[in-house]
Amino acid sequence: MAFIDFTVIAIYFAIILWIAKWAASGKKDSAFSSVDYFLAGKDQSWLVIGASLFASNIGSEIILGVSGAGARANMPMANFEIIAALVLILLGWVFVPFYLRTGVYTMPEFLEKRYSSSCRNYLSVVSILAYVITKISLIIFAGALVFEVLGIPFWTGAIVTVVATGFYTVLGGLKAVIYTDMVQAIILILGTAAISIFGLYQIGGWNELINTISMAAETEGNPPVSRFFNLWRPMEDTEYPWTGMLFGAPILGVWYWCTDQYIVQRALSAKDISNARKGALFAGYLKLLPVFLFFIPGVIAYALMQKGMISYSMDNADTALPTMITEFLPSGLKGLAIAGLLAALMSSLSSAFNSSSTLLTIDFYQKYKPNASENDLVRFGRIATIILVIVSLGWIPFMNALMDGGIFHYLQSIQAYISPPIAAVFLLGLFYKWINARGAIVTLWTGFAIGMFRLVMEFMSNNGSVVVADNSAIGYFLDINFLHFALFLFLFCAGVLMIVSKLTTPQSEDALKLVTFQRGSKTASFQWSSDVILTFILVFLVLVLWLVFSPIGVG
Repeated sequence: MAFIDFTVIAIYFAIILWIAKWAASGKKDSAFSSVDYFLAGKDQSWLVIGASLFASNIGSEIILGVSGAGARANMPMANFEIIAALVLILLGWVFVPFYLRTGVYTMPEFLEKRYSSSCRNYLSVVSILAYVITKISLIIFAGALVFEVLGIPFWTGAIVTVVATGFYTVLGGLKAVIYTDMVQAIILILGTAAISIFGLYQIGGWNELINTISMAAETEGNPPVSRFFNLWRPMEDTEYPWTGMLFGAPILGVWYWCTDQYIVQRALSAKDISNARKGALFAGYLKLLPVFLFFIPGVIAYALMQKGMISYSMDNADTALPTMITEFLPSGLKGLAIAGLLAALMSSLSSAFNSSSTLLTIDFYQKYKPNASENDLVRFGRIATIILVIVSLGWIPFMNALMDGGIFHYLQSIQAYISPPIAAVFLLGLFYKWINARGAIVTLWTGFAIGMFRLVMEFMSNNGSVVVADNSAIGYFLDINFLHFALFLFLFCAGVLMIVSKLTTPQSEDALKLVTFQRGSKTASFQWSSDVILTFILVFLVLVLWLVFSPIGVG
């Protein structure tokens, strides 16, 4: 890298640390209250919330995973990003009003208000485990992979990543996280856009990109052009069938975007419902960008490799984008692109740190020590962050056995095993008052047992410790596509939830007023507003993308 690249990266770090210092010293006294540290004072605007939602979600593992999908001709992976835009509409219109009305700090806390303390404890434990398995350790792994491509040893990169990000997260809390997120969102968009624009320019434009892929397809083993730009695959496809993508992926999305502390905590920091909703919609618009900023650069990297302009292993296509940055981009742009990857890495990692420490503090420490002072809560939250980092580093070596399909596939498949019961309990609980606490806890544990059985058997099958016959019951169970599995598990959990609830005593009406839809609360007539118009436009743009990148559009 040239001097100008290091200068760009140094400027990025200077801006981020200055913002973190400002956030940490924003109050007159040196101590944070729990509202300040965990919910950023609950006075944030839609712009900050939307940018933070986007940046928190777009970690380096997403960028490397989606760009790797582009290099593998796995465009259906990009559908997870597009579907997220629709699910964010649900967050803004359906879930946020309940969360802000009840004044909760965490999602498990809301589950306790709707059901019982046992449901709260379940979600707290599962969420923290999920952060270790699918968030913190994966983010660190992907960040270390970036450093490794840059010539820095894997574990050195992992440790540097943790220390640099943990520094401002521990000191500034959610306010430091969301304001650095806003800047990091801008930087990662500019960095990845620079890769796309320069890559297309160097390869000779869009038509030359298509021609290169077409010529490569004449060689046996290389995919055709249509496979690179088609979001939909047949129902019998073993990886991404359209049925699984259309009906299974939204279940993962509801859990991730609407019920997961990691994401929803940003909406909880809003000054009011309107800003929270607008922030969710703004994030929905931003979620349409990854198709062009992450997936297309992966396709460009594949074409550049076919032309002999860069070199990477197709067995590890997640390195396509970092390789493109290090081998292809000119000085200056290289520094901007790396700053973009670092921004994605640090924003998502800091969000995971803060949300996990919030869960440990509010759902465990404060619950079992109700007289704890505000300083005690903040201090415990900081200690909890450090502990989780150590545990996450220990999980990284086990990830390789589950990552045959790449980083993004690993992330989505793990989520498919833990999200259905949680999504069922939240969704049905909002709409049906007769759904009760007994039904919820039975559903959560039943769904968890089935999902963990699938995860453990898949892990043991992949590493060869267990040999499963193809024609056995377990063989058929493991052969179910992970998106179909999510759909089937959701429907099964919904059935268990309804049956157990019907057979047991319902909860009192008074206890459910703030946590369920009330028939008399609906407005008499439909009213147009900026939020409604923005929602319709977002849905329209999603439909356009689905049409353009479909067999009809590709043809």
